[in-house]
Amino acid sequence: QVQLVESGGGSVQAGGSLRLSCEASRYTSSSYRMAWFRQAPGKEREGVAAIFNGGGSTFYADSVKGRFTISQDNAKNTLYLYMNSLKPEDTAMYYCAAAFSPSRVSGYVLREAMYNSWGQGTQVTVSS
Repeated sequence: QVQLVESGGGSVQAGGSLRLSCEASRYTSSSYRMAWFRQAPGKEREGVAAIFNGGGSTFYADSVKGRFTISQDNAKNTLYLYMNSLKPEDTAMYYCAAAFSPSRVSGYVLREAMYNSWGQGTQVTVSS
């Protein structure tokens, strides 16, 4: 497993932007599937965005498509989530997740069970 540490959460007003970071304990770009999940109070954790196939593929939940961008910096072993046009419904604890995935994958990649390494989370609060 890989250790993950998130940062960058905070409080913003609706329409604002935040950048979340997730630093990994080892190089993950080429052989790992990386993702962001979130969990709002009283709700189940849901997948937000994923990057996989050596960084060549990305996948977004419909609720964030066009507003969020997932990317990774290979030199820093860091995963990012750029969040723009934030809405109050984006308020949640955001988690970084990783899974060793040396083979090419396709299809839906935002199931929790597909990841076995998780960070501790970073809180995002969006006020109206």
